[in-house]
Amino acid sequence: MKRKLRMGMIGGGKGAFIGAIHRHAAALDGLIELSCGALSSRPDNAIASGKELFLPDDRNYASYEEMIKTEASLPADKKMDFVAIVTPNHVHFDPAKMAMEHGFDVVLDKPISFTLEEAKALKAIQEKTGRILALTHTYSGYPLVKHARQMVSEGTFGNIRKVYVEYPQGWLSKLSEKDGNAQAAWRTDPTRSGKAGCMGDIGTHAAHLAEYVSGLRISHVCANLNIVVEGRMLDDDGDVLLRFENGASGMLFATQVAAGEENAIKVRVYGEKGGVEWSQYDPNTLLVKWLDQPTQLLRAGGNYGALSSFALHNSRTPGGHPEGYLEAFANIYKNFALTCAARNEGTTPTPEMLDFPNVEDGIRGMAFIDNVVLSSQSSVKWIPHTI
Repeated sequence: MKRKLRMGMIGGGKGAFIGAIHRHAAALDGLIELSCGALSSRPDNAIASGKELFLPDDRNYASYEEMIKTEASLPADKKMDFVAIVTPNHVHFDPAKMAMEHGFDVVLDKPISFTLEEAKALKAIQEKTGRILALTHTYSGYPLVKHARQMVSEGTFGNIRKVYVEYPQGWLSKLSEKDGNAQAAWRTDPTRSGKAGCMGDIGTHAAHLAEYVSGLRISHVCANLNIVVEGRMLDDDGDVLLRFENGASGMLFATQVAAGEENAIKVRVYGEKGGVEWSQYDPNTLLVKWLDQPTQLLRAGGNYGALSSFALHNSRTPGGHPEGYLEAFANIYKNFALTCAARNEGTTPTPEMLDFPNVEDGIRGMAFIDNVVLSSQSSVKWIPHTI
C-alpha cells in the first residue's frame, strides 16, 4: 500500500460497544485511519462523540447523509476512502446504499441488513457501482479457523460427513432490555433487530462459521426457536438441524440464556478420515483428529511449517503469544484494506487478501434467519435453505 486508507464511521459513538471494536481493529495494522464520522443518530451525541475521538470539526458530522454528501465533494486526496457502518440492523441498508452510490467502499457489521430483500438489493448496488463490501463475521478471521478451512478444502479428511457448531451466551438470562441495557434493548426489539433475536445476532455467526470451515453450503434447516425469558419479543434460544449440499448433516445451537456462558463459539467438522475442532476459548489451538492415529494439536504462530499461507498471512505474533478477538476482527479490516488498495493501484490482490466475508455471505445470513424462523413456525419442519 502506498498510503493509509481514510475511514469514515457511521454509528459507534458514546455508549456503543461495537464501534470501539471496529476502530481498534481498523487501526491495528497501521493501514487505516479514522478521518471522519457521523457517530450517532442523535446529532448532539454524534458531535460530542466525534469530539471525544478528536475528529476535526469540519469532519465531525451530525448525520450520515451530511457526511457522505460532503465527503463525496472533497478532493480525492482528502475524502474518505470507505465507510464503516456500525449501527443497529435497521440502519444498515440506507447508509450502505448511499455510500456505494457516492463512490465509497463499505465495511458493514453483521447481519448485512434488516431483510433478505435489502441484502439482495445491496448486492445489485455493489455490482452496479463496482465497490467492495466487507462483512464482519469476526470468527472467520482467526488464523487457525483459516487453517482448518484450508485442510478441509484440500481434501485432507475426505468427504465431509458431519458439521457441529455452537454459540452459547448467557447475558440475556434476565429481561435486561427492561433494565436500561441499551445493547439488549435494540437486539430484542423486532423494529430494530428484525424477525430474529438470538438467531439473527449470534446464530448467523455460527452458520457462517459452519459453512466457512466446511466449505459446504447449508441446503436445508429444521429449526426450533424459543423465547425462554418471559416478556421478551424475539427468540433468545434455538436449535437447528442442518443438511448440507453434499449430503452431510449437522447441528447448530445458539442461545443467549445459558447462564454463565460468555462467547463460547465452537465448530467441529468431520470427514471420512478425521476432522478438526476449534473453540474461541482456546483460539490459538486447533485439534486435528484422525481415524487411525492420535489427535494432533496445532498452534498458531508455530514455526514448524505445518500452517497454511492463509493462517500465516493472518498471524502477527510468534507462537505462545496469544492472538484473540481483536486480531481476528482486524484481519477482516486488513484484508479489506489490502484488496481496496490493490484495486486502486491497479494490482491483483492475492487469494489471502480476498479472504474476508462479503455480500454473498450477507445474503446467506439473511436467508438463514428467514428460513429458521419459517421452519420453527411451520409444521413442515425441514425447510429448503433457499436464497
